Amino acid sequence: MVSELSRRVESATPAGRDRGLDALRALAIGGVVLGHWLVTALVLDSGALRVASPLRNMPYLAPASWIFQTMAVFFLVGGQLAARSHASARTRDVTYRRWLGARLARLFRPVTAVLTVWTLAAAVMLALGADLATVYALAKLVWSPLWFLLVFAALTALTPLVARLHPAWPLATVALADLVRFGPGGPAWIGWVNLAAGWLVPYCLGAAWARGSLRSRAAGWASLLGGAAATAALVLWAGYPASMVGVPGAPVSNQSPPTLAAVTFGLAQCGAALLLLGPLRRALSRPAAWAVVALANLSAMTIFLWHQTAMIMVSALGLLTGRALPGLHTVPDGPGWVLARLAWLPAFALALLVCLAAFHARERPPRGGGQPR
Repeated sequence: MVSELSRRVESATPAGRDRGLDALRALAIGGVVLGHWLVTALVLDSGALRVASPLRNMPYLAPASWIFQTMAVFFLVGGQLAARSHASARTRDVTYRRWLGARLARLFRPVTAVLTVWTLAAAVMLALGADLATVYALAKLVWSPLWFLLVFAALTALTPLVARLHPAWPLATVALADLVRFGPGGPAWIGWVNLAAGWLVPYCLGAAWARGSLRSRAAGWASLLGGAAATAALVLWAGYPASMVGVPGAPVSNQSPPTLAAVTFGLAQCGAALLLLGPLRRALSRPAAWAVVALANLSAMTIFLWHQTAMIMVSALGLLTGRALPGLHTVPDGPGWVLARLAWLPAFALALLVCLAAFHARERPPRGGGQPR
């Protein structure tokens, strides 16, 4: 059965498709999912659920965030594909409005399902007498990652303008914003400029890649080593947090909004992605490996939108036991919690498969409606 599926996926794949790009996108989404599952704890406290992070009680786990904070790679691939798609649309006389509408429809079509389900779920929980703080914590856990879609949609809309923008310009903007907000008496609000400028850096790198730049291994090594050195310097000597994800209670977050350290770290990840591209392409010449990546890409948005719901489903079922289960409802305050949480990952994955079966069809375009890649 598996070999038959692999053959079907292989035969349906266009000859010129860059499988390495699909692998990078799958790795980026996979990193986000695993990262959220590992650093998000739903703690049972006096009958209510609250969100906690193991990084607050175990700051020595910060290096784990260096592996699982992979959004820069997603923006790199997104910028590359959007720039190529827009250039192709222009050669085929497809209008900007039609091109953008098709791309945004694919991006936002699956969102309606998760918003509808969780709006109804929140209403039902409140009607049944659930604690307001619990309902708010759960809904925020599901809805807060949607910020990424709004930023990605905005950058997609700006593709014709930023396709030739050098990444140094948004990088300089991020540095200036940080210099102002972290300086004496600097206004904190100016940091939100980085919400666009910070993610514009890898997006512009992707657009440059589409134009033919960044093809050499030297470019990949320069981005990797330069970004890593800059990040290390900012963490060691400029006071930036070591964690590349937000930590509840921390005075500064590298993600809300993005800091210069988060952006330079993203540059390092983009460099690593470029260096991995060749080996990934060779590995995905095997039909079985390619089938896994292809299927993950077909449901990438569903995976992203429903992975937190999958974790909540397992946590809710665990409450039926009548006690706080280790690694699921307990305070993340030591290595024992980490080991217990690792043991729960297969259950989260199984719940996510249930969500995929129910909602992955939302990613398909309407019958007869093609989409640019």
